[in-house]
Amino acid sequence: MSVMQSLSGSISSSSSAFLAPTNFTSSSRAQNVPLPAKSFRICKCVAAPQEQITAYKTKVSRNANVAKLQAGYLFPEIARRRTAHLQKYPDAKVISLGIGDTTEPIPEVITSAMAKRSYALSTLEGYSGYGAEQGEKALRAAIASRFYKNFGIEEDDIFVSDGAKCDISRLQVVFGSNVTMAVQDPSYPAYVDSSVIMGQTGQFQKDVEKYGKIEYMRCTPENGFFPDLSTVSRTDIIFFCSPNNPTGSAATREQLTQLVQFAKDNGTIIVYDSAYALYMSDDNPRSIFEIPGAKEVAIETSSFSKYAGFTGVRLGWTVVPKQLLFSDGFPVAKDFNRIVCTCFNGASNIAQAGALACLSPEGFEAMHEVIGFYKENTDIIVETFNSLGFKVYGGKNAPYVWVCFPGRSSWEVFSEILEKTHVVTTPGSGFGPGGEGFIRVSAFGHRENILEACRRFKELYK
Repeated sequence: MSVMQSLSGSISSSSSAFLAPTNFTSSSRAQNVPLPAKSFRICKCVAAPQEQITAYKTKVSRNANVAKLQAGYLFPEIARRRTAHLQKYPDAKVISLGIGDTTEPIPEVITSAMAKRSYALSTLEGYSGYGAEQGEKALRAAIASRFYKNFGIEEDDIFVSDGAKCDISRLQVVFGSNVTMAVQDPSYPAYVDSSVIMGQTGQFQKDVEKYGKIEYMRCTPENGFFPDLSTVSRTDIIFFCSPNNPTGSAATREQLTQLVQFAKDNGTIIVYDSAYALYMSDDNPRSIFEIPGAKEVAIETSSFSKYAGFTGVRLGWTVVPKQLLFSDGFPVAKDFNRIVCTCFNGASNIAQAGALACLSPEGFEAMHEVIGFYKENTDIIVETFNSLGFKVYGGKNAPYVWVCFPGRSSWEVFSEILEKTHVVTTPGSGFGPGGEGFIRVSAFGHRENILEACRRFKELYK
């Protein structure tokens, strides 16, 4: 075969084939061999389209409910934007007052108890493996005594967990996909997102920034951040947080009495999030179970995260009273216990030792000292925005300040503050459509960072 015939047969449309080694050498070029005209043809080299190179795909379809979720979860999205900002301004000192993550050290009385329990695991006498899925008996008893004394809540109503956020999802598994739900608007995004994942909702409606089949209970400055229950449709589940994240508002005893009665009238279950109860300054209920009749219609979740700096240690609890029954009379607590035993092997025994220390007289006092520090941070932030002429809400009963920027996009304000002050906040619209026009500023931070951030706010908005 001639050299050109060999080439014409070997060159393909693939660029990799064109670059492959051949036998076309200088000695071959020296040969003078006559070739028929019909052997000459034009070869066109074209790169293979990128889309032809595809990854292997299984035959498993994607969960359609997860596909409904909009963009990323709020706080990872904020972290992504913070990272992008640092890449743009590598020398900037970025101050994070966005995600509600604690910053101050855990009191030594608490960490020493965890250290002691940890060390004991290296001994035959002190080693322990799996514990009760519901939590250690001593800790459950201490939680009942410390937070629910005289409310009729007993230790076997309490389930210790790896955090309130995890329990919110476990409760959704108990409820299943056929329930309807209502949520404060604005509110902590985990309530809505977990409902979407469970299949309780319709599609996201971009024109109103809401998911179908969710009852959004609008909470505004005009209604004191408590929904007008006369306008709320009946749902199976109501998620309610007090003190509220993000607005910082706390429901009064009268308001919670209305909420419990509303639930009773409608045969509804309230999931009450009390993760910030110890930040309360007003004489408002710190537990839903302070309200008569609440044990028949309510579940309460709470956490050591914002009390003792356990955001990384991970420990919380959920109260499911034995009086709470499904429509067929079956106790809700028994189903929750079944889910806990199936999906969870119990909280860390080291973390539980720390929680037990939190509830000792010395540990409880130390927790309040840390909470007091964050509340002082809150006062500084509130004073700053007040001095600049903004309408400011929250701050008194929770470690969050809710600042109004009327007529402006929350994400636009977030970006403006980040770009011009290198301070991370949280856009209000990330908590629901009712949060548009607000930003949330967290009081979790070292004092020098809080003061510096406020100095920058004053420089930007003076």
